[in-house]
Amino acid sequence: MNTFEAAIFNEDVRNLVAENKHHEVYDDVWADLNFIEVTAADEDEAREKLGRRYPERRGFRITQIYAA
Repeated sequence: MNTFEAAIFNEDVRNLVAENKHHEVYDDVWADLNFIEVTAADEDEAREKLGRRYPERRGFRITQIYAA
């Protein structure tokens, strides 16, 4: 298994923070990039794992994944 690091933000939170508002569920910190580590066999598996935890349908965007 390999360790990958992903840069993730939440587009919904980012848009609300820009309007001086807050998301009902997620903290304002998600307006900025957060760096999350995940262990996976390869980048595809890392993306899949991250997608389950940080789903695109809830506004999360993965901007980059790289081997840590």
